Amino acid sequence: MNTTAIQIPEEQQPKRSLREWLRFDPLLLLAALGLVGCSLVTLHGAAPSGSHDAERQAAYAGVGLLLAVVISRFDYSRLRRYRYGFYGLMLLGNVIVYAFPAPSGAGAQRWIPLPFIQFQPSEFGKILMILALAGFAVDRSRSLHARRTTARVMLLALLGAMIVIGQPDLGTGIVYVIVAAAVLFFSGTSWKQLTALAALFVTACALVLAVAPAVGVHVLQPYQQQRLTGFLHPSQNPKNQTYQISQSLIAIGSGEKTGRGVAGATQTRYQFIPNYEDDFIFAVVGETYGFVGAALVLSLYALLIWRTLRILTIAKNLFGTLVAGGVLAMLMFQVFLNVGMTIGIMPVTGVPLPLLSYGGSSMLVTFISIGLLQSIYAESKAASAGKARVTL
Repeated sequence: MNTTAIQIPEEQQPKRSLREWLRFDPLLLLAALGLVGCSLVTLHGAAPSGSHDAERQAAYAGVGLLLAVVISRFDYSRLRRYRYGFYGLMLLGNVIVYAFPAPSGAGAQRWIPLPFIQFQPSEFGKILMILALAGFAVDRSRSLHARRTTARVMLLALLGAMIVIGQPDLGTGIVYVIVAAAVLFFSGTSWKQLTALAALFVTACALVLAVAPAVGVHVLQPYQQQRLTGFLHPSQNPKNQTYQISQSLIAIGSGEKTGRGVAGATQTRYQFIPNYEDDFIFAVVGETYGFVGAALVLSLYALLIWRTLRILTIAKNLFGTLVAGGVLAMLMFQVFLNVGMTIGIMPVTGVPLPLLSYGGSSMLVTFISIGLLQSIYAESKAASAGKARVTL
C-alpha cells in the first residue's frame, strides 16, 4: 500500500467554510460529555463534605474539551512526521518520574508534582505510543507482513511497558502492549504472527507468576502478587487480598435496580470502598444509582466505542486507521479491565475508567484521543467531498 501524500499548495486549497470548521461526530461528543456528566454527578454525591473533587474534575474536563476542539481542527496526518519525537518523549517522561520521590504511603513513582495537577507521564504515554507506533507501521507499509516489522513494533512497545511496570504500574504497562497488538492487527499482520505473540505473552505471564517466584526471583511487587493471588483464590483472606473486590461486590449488589441514593449508599459514605473516586468509581455508581445508573454508563461507553470503530472504518489513510485502532484498543481494554475488577472477573490493577474516574491526566489524555478521532472524522468527510489533499 502506497501512503505517499501529494500536498496541494496552501494558496490553492479552498477556504474552509463555517460548516466545515464545525464538522464533527456529534454522537462521539455526546458519549464523551455524557460520561463526564455522570462522573461529576457521582463525585459530587460520593465526596465527603468539603471536598472539591467534582469542581476539579469539571475543570479538567473543560481543559480537555478545549484541547479536543483544537486538535480536531488540525490534519492528524501531519503528526506522522513526529513519530520518533513522540516515542522519545514517551520514554523520557516515564524515566523522569524515577527522579521524584513517591508520595507518602503511595509506594509508587508515577507522578510529577506540578502546582495544579499531579502529572502522570505514563497516562500521556498511551497516546504518544499510539502515534509513534502508527507512524512506524505506516513507514513500513510495504513490509507490514514481515516478521521483523512485527518484532520491532512489539519491542518498541515492550521497552516503554517495562519502564512503566517498574514504577510500578502494571495496568498501564499492559495497555501499551495492547495498543501495539491493535496497531499490528489493524495494519493487517497475519494471524500466524498474532497467535505467536499471544503464545509468547501467556508464556511470559507464566514465568513471572509461577516460575520466577519459585526460584526466588520476584518481578512483581508484594501488593501486586497479593492482588493476583486474591483474584485467583477469592475465598482466601477476604480482609487482605480480596478486601477491595469484596467491598465493591457488596456495594454493587446492594444497589439493586435503582440504587440506594446518595444518603443510603453506606459503602460509599463510610468509605468502605477503597479509592472510590478513581479505581472503584463504577462500584459507587452501582450502589448509588443501581442497575439503571450502571446500564447508562455502560451504554455511553458502548456509544463511544461504536463511534470510534465507525471512524476507524472511514479514515482516509492507513495512519488514521491505525491511530483510531490504537485509541479503540486503549478505551476498550481500560473499560473492560476497570469494570471487570469491580465485579470480580478481573484482577485489581489500578487502571482508571476513562472520563469517569477522577484524575486530570486520564481526563486530558482521553479528550486528546477524542480530538484525534474527530480530526480523522473531519478529514475523511472533507476527503469524500473532494476538498482534502490527495492521498494515495
